[in-house]
Amino acid sequence: MIWNLDFWGKYRRQTEAARAQLLATEWGQRAVLSSLVANVATAYFQLRALDSELEISQRTLASRQQSLKLTHVLESHGSGSGLDVSQAEQLVYTASETIPDLERQIQQQENVLSVLLGENPESIPRGRALTEQPVPQNVPAGLPSELLERRPDIRQAEQIMVAANAQIGVAKASFFPNLSLTGLGGLESNALHQFITAPSETWYAAFNVSQPVFQGGALRSQLRLARANWQEAVFSYQQTAQNALEQVSNSLVASQKDREFREQQELLTQAAQQTDQLSEILYKNGGASYLQVLTSQTNYFSAELNLVQAQLNERLALVQLYQSLGGGWQQ
Repeated sequence: MIWNLDFWGKYRRQTEAARAQLLATEWGQRAVLSSLVANVATAYFQLRALDSELEISQRTLASRQQSLKLTHVLESHGSGSGLDVSQAEQLVYTASETIPDLERQIQQQENVLSVLLGENPESIPRGRALTEQPVPQNVPAGLPSELLERRPDIRQAEQIMVAANAQIGVAKASFFPNLSLTGLGGLESNALHQFITAPSETWYAAFNVSQPVFQGGALRSQLRLARANWQEAVFSYQQTAQNALEQVSNSLVASQKDREFREQQELLTQAAQQTDQLSEILYKNGGASYLQVLTSQTNYFSAELNLVQAQLNERLALVQLYQSLGGGWQQ
């Protein structure tokens, strides 16, 4: 029977390396799945934001069309001017021009989401509106860094490092020569006895030791390569962990600041709405020009659209935080 002197150690290391490589592949697949989930959530939130913008544009258009009718009436009774009518028409067209473009974006976003879901481009069923999507008030304090160990990219880098370390053991075991351990009757073979007692430089000449003894240069190169691969895997693991910490930090900052920005944008939108309403009242009673109405309605329309974007950014920041923590902050 021919055995490698470190057969079991080499076999164990090979098994360990193969298992780690298999786990690395599995965690790599989970990383792809995690990214897919985040991309689907992002695409859906973006779709619902476009829906909100379209709703605002349609509502604004209807309101401005009513205002245009009013300016025509006022002009016909001598209380308005052609300039007022022109400015009212400008407001109508400003709102109406956004609708076709938003409808285009919505259809294209539905196509994006369909492909992410593995379907042919089609209409996407709607769920809750963007503002009805739950948003936690605050991220819990004292989140442990161990949460990052759930991240698929970190687990993948870890298993690659384990596999590379096992390959060092495989390379070391290759230095041990193959020879017959037993002779007739299962007793110690003459080759094994002489291998143990003879000087190493006479291994091959005296005991018919197989090829590895004469492959010293190649085996040393393989060992150096295995060690280099392990060092590279360690460095890659460190970089992956540092990138994870950076992503979590960025996501936490974005989550907090996007929420603060959305709160301020809500206040701005409320103020713009009040200004719009007051300017309409003043204009109808002769206390303001239609230019003031034009300005206030334009500002209110922009504020509403900006608020939708702020609401979207707040939710996208949570998606990124969820992904960077490897699946949220629930332990």
